[in-house]
Parts: sequence; C-alpha cells; structure tokens
Amino acid sequence: MADGPSVLLVEDDASTRKVVAANLAGHGYAVREAASGEEAMRAWESGRPDLVLLDVGLPGIGGLDVIRRIRRDATTPIVIISARDAEAEKVKAFDLGADDYVTKPFGMLELHARIRAALRRAVGPAADTGGVVEIGSLRLDPEQHRVTVSGSDLRLTPREFELMKVLLGHAGRIVTSGRLLRAVWGTAYAQEAHYIHVYIAQIRRKIAALDRDGKLADLFVAEPGIGYRVKGPAQT
Repeated sequence: MADGPSVLLVEDDASTRKVVAANLAGHGYAVREAASGEEAMRAWESGRPDLVLLDVGLPGIGGLDVIRRIRRDATTPIVIISARDAEAEKVKAFDLGADDYVTKPFGMLELHARIRAALRRAVGPAADTGGVVEIGSLRLDPEQHRVTVSGSDLRLTPREFELMKVLLGHAGRIVTSGRLLRAVWGTAYAQEAHYIHVYIAQIRRKIAALDRDGKLADLFVAEPGIGYRVKGPAQT
C-alpha cells in the first residue's frame, strides 16, 4: 500500500482514468478511482483523500455538484481535469471552490506539478513555501504525507494525519471544534466534539513516545468551549 498522499480520481473515461491512476500510483500516491459523481461521493464519505482530481463532465451528478458537496465539509484541494476549456466553465469551477484547472490533453509532469502545488497550499498559513510545517522537533510534509518527531516517523491514521495537518497549518491560531469536525469528519458529525478530544489524546501519546526532550508535551492547547490551537515556534 502506498504511503504517499491519498488521491480520489474522478474520471468517467476508463482509459484516461487507468493511465492517470497507474502513473500516480507509480509515484507513491494512494489512488482511489470513481467513474461518476455518485461513486465519487461514496468514496469521499468512506475515506477523506488528501486531494481530489475531478473531471467536471460526469454522468449523473456533475463535477460542479461534486465540488459543492465537498466544499460543504472540507477545504480538501480539488484539481479539475477537463476537456472543457471555455473561460465561463473555469470561472464556475473556481467560484465553487476548485483550486486549479488542468485542460485535457495534459502532460503528467504538469499534472504532478499542479498536485504538489495544491498540496503545499492546502496546509495553511503556518507552512513554509514548500508546504512544510516545523515546530521544534516535529515536522509535517504534505507532499510526502509524512510527520516526523526527532527524525522518526510518527505513525498516524488518515484522520489523525488530517487533524494534525489542519492544526499545524494554523499554528498559533485557534481552530474551532466545528471547523475541525467539518474538515476531518464532515457535517454529519457537527455535534460530536468528543471525537476531537479522543483523537488529540491518541496523537499526544504517539508524539510522547518519540519526543526525546519532552518539549512537545504541551503542543496542543485546548481552548474550552471553542476548540484547539497548536503553539507556534516562538510561543510558550
């Protein structure tokens, strides 16, 4: 199983989908495929990807509706891959929340570059120009889908990684429980704030096992009744 970022590829043309999926998998991405808007929504609900590659010309639920549905819950990067190159079509997609638009036919080198850029931008304002967040001995790299503490890999579940990514990307800022729930679990879990507490406790235990000097012990700060924040590099 690939250890890289997870990608949901939504493309109704089987030959295009097969070529793109194989290429991405060959570069370490964990790829899930969907041939329609309905399949895309089922795949989205069953496991949040790090990025969505989306054709807008889909049978059934159209690509624009897929963007609307995803944006109800999350800020997950969405890169459009489409043969439709009319300006109005692109504007619609961007207005609904797409992050990038690649017109078919495209080269895989270009697509990889667009994916890497979207993953870097998605982390948040605390990331450097490469999308990496570093706080003390902790380092999150979205392109590698990797978190390390003191140079050792921090083994996280997909939802733990997503929670870390949202909090670390906004280090020094309060992230509300509502925002965390929407980003990681979706709107159906809007009242389940205890999920966050359980996952934060799990992540704390995993960090403690690798944190040699104990300086990350109070990395996560609970803001009662509001949410959490992660201490930035210069904060105490």
